[in-house]
Amino acid sequence: MPAPARPIRFYRFALSGHSHRVELFLSLLGLPVEPVDVDLLKRAQKQADFLAKNPFGQVPVIDDSGTIVADSNAILVYLATRYDASGRWLPREALAAARVQEWLSLAAGELAFGPADARVIKLFGAKYDYERAKMLAGRLYAVMEAHLGARRFLAADHPTIADIAHYSYTAHAPEGGISLEPYPNVRAWLGRIEALPNFVPMPKSPVAAAA
Repeated sequence: MPAPARPIRFYRFALSGHSHRVELFLSLLGLPVEPVDVDLLKRAQKQADFLAKNPFGQVPVIDDSGTIVADSNAILVYLATRYDASGRWLPREALAAARVQEWLSLAAGELAFGPADARVIKLFGAKYDYERAKMLAGRLYAVMEAHLGARRFLAADHPTIADIAHYSYTAHAPEGGISLEPYPNVRAWLGRIEALPNFVPMPKSPVAAAA
């Protein structure tokens, strides 16, 4: 596996599932990292210096020796392509790559507007449609539950970036009032991700912990 010329600068917010999926993958790949915390509550992501890295003013962003990549799923693709010589995290074969992309699209769709939105509504008072978020979460997890009944991972017989993209917000779905009790296969899958070497957990929100 090639090594970065210097530690990858990683702009993050600790309670962001989008940030955590990148942090988790960096750790699983064993890459050197220089984390930079961006205080979203103080709108640091909307300041000129950060907007120069990502005009949309969102974390995460990585700076790999001058190569800047924004958007968590794009970062996963970049890291897998650049640093995983085995090709297991992002398969090169056409159908296998498409299977990963299917789940990445769901991560940017049903996961983002379902469990992720529900969590930000409950924790931070976001003015989103909670009932819609719960509906989307239920639809996503029903599909995942059935899918994982015969498979250990989402897109292949081994973990891929599809699993990394879905882990963080799924593991923390209860913080948004989304119970995982009806989904034993999903909970077992979470356990398999957490058993991977170099796994790092996402911090539990202090708000949720105090509830």
